[in-house]
This record gives sequence, C-alpha cells and structure tokens, in this order.
Amino acid sequence: MRTFMIAWYIEYEYWVAAVQLVLAMLGMGAGLQIADFKKVAMQPKAATIGLLLQLIVVPLIALGFVVLTNLPPGMVIGIAIVASIPGGTVSNIFTFMARGNVPLSISITALTSVACLVTTPMILDFLISDYMTDSFVMPAKKVAVEIGLCLLLPLGLGMVFLKRLPNYAERFSNLCVKGSLVGIGVIVIGSLGAGRLNFANTSGDDIAVLCAFILGLSLVGIWLIKGFGLANEDNRAIEMEVVVRNINLGFLLKVSLFPTVAGESNPVADMALFTILLYGAWQLAMGIFLIFWRRREPV
Repeated sequence: MRTFMIAWYIEYEYWVAAVQLVLAMLGMGAGLQIADFKKVAMQPKAATIGLLLQLIVVPLIALGFVVLTNLPPGMVIGIAIVASIPGGTVSNIFTFMARGNVPLSISITALTSVACLVTTPMILDFLISDYMTDSFVMPAKKVAVEIGLCLLLPLGLGMVFLKRLPNYAERFSNLCVKGSLVGIGVIVIGSLGAGRLNFANTSGDDIAVLCAFILGLSLVGIWLIKGFGLANEDNRAIEMEVVVRNINLGFLLKVSLFPTVAGESNPVADMALFTILLYGAWQLAMGIFLIFWRRREPV
C-alpha cells in the first residue's frame, strides 16, 4: 500500500501542487473586492514602496546571498524561487493580527500576484541560469501560463464568487484554504515517503545561511521602510508582505522546473523543495514573532 501511494504521488505530484495553489487563490479571491484595489490609488506611496521591495529589493537580497555564499545548487534554486514569488493569503492574515493596514496588504498581494506573471520567469532566469545544466532552457512561457491559470484565474473566480454569493463567500474561502493546507500536507508526506526530504544531506552551515536569508528579508521589512515616513500600520503591512511569501506558488514552480520522472532521483530538485519548505516554516515563526512584537506597540 505504501509503495502504491508513493508511486501515485510521484505520478501526480504536479497536479497536487497545482490544485493546492488553485484552492489557496480561490480562498484569497473570495475575500477580495474591486474596492480593495481602489484604495491603492488613495495611498500610492505605500503601495509603490511595497511593490518595489517585493519585485526589486527582495531579488537583490537573494542575489547577494547567492553570490557571497557557497550554497549548493538546489538551495540556490530554492532561494531564487522564494525571491520570485509574491506574498499570499497568510501575509494578509498576519497583517490583520499585527494590527497593520489590511487593505494595503491585500492590494500589494494582489498587484504583485498579477506582476509575477512577467517578473517571476525573469527573476528565476536571472538567478538560477548559472546553476542549471547547459541543456536547460527557462520555461518562461510555461511558467507564465501556469501562473495565469493556477493563480490569477482562480483569484478572479474567487472575487466573482464573493460578488455573486456574498453570504457564502467566507465559508467558501475557509474551505478552500483548508483544502490547500491538505494539499501542502500531501506534498510534505509524499516527498518524505519518496525519500526526497533527506535532512541528513543538508549541512548545518547551509541551513544557517538560509536562516540568515529570511532574517535579511525581515530586517529589510523592519528597518528599510522606516526611512520612508509611512504610518505604523503601513509599515506593518509591508514588512509582512516582504517576509511571508506565497509558498503555494513556490511548490508549483519547483515541480514545473523539475518534472518528476518515475524511478529517477534528482538531488538538486529535492534540495530546492527542502529549501522552500524550510523557508515556509521559518517565515511562519518570524511572522508570529512580528505579530507579538507589533501588538505591543501603539498603532
């Protein structure tokens, strides 16, 4: 039975990753309205700063870690994937819990999600091209299509659901988010069962560098934006957007870059997955820390 389940997961890994992302974005869309985007026009400074940090500064931080450290290729690719993806629903929830500007958080998440249709393939190609085989060609069109179908389309459908059936939207959103969490659980368990998450193959120094990467993002979110003169609630929203990424999309990108081949192992792909999962755990811990820290401060 165990062998059958592992074989099933290997065969359908891509679709598991795609479905969990679709569910997450449906859930997010069911909490979004056009009015949320209109609020960006009322506070363009904060939104612009958030977008620039997400799309330019974060990839530059990732580039710095890639250039200045001697990380294995799989971890470099994992960091590149993390740097290329936008924020997600968790960042919006954490912003609310930290008493930040939730409409700003939602707007930045939505806008960067749309922008990543173009920016994600560009950032990935820029950061990882030297770490792939000579025969590798960045599937930019494929990545863009997947982002459109699995991220933007369900986001829009979720918004339509909220507009048409507002009384059921909250319940629908909760069910979708729970379904997405189940999908992530399947990815973790399936990867462990298939032997892809071998923690013994990862050195403590490499893990320390990865932890330094997320700490670097946190420091950017906390201190860099201080110089822009934004309100405290805007700062909180932006720092959450910088730290808490859309790991759901990261899973899909990993599978897209490294399609599973039955009977074959790919240590580079396994290390990339390990990096994404480890970042996911660290970002939750850092997000919770920021929540408790910010709630002690005046709004």
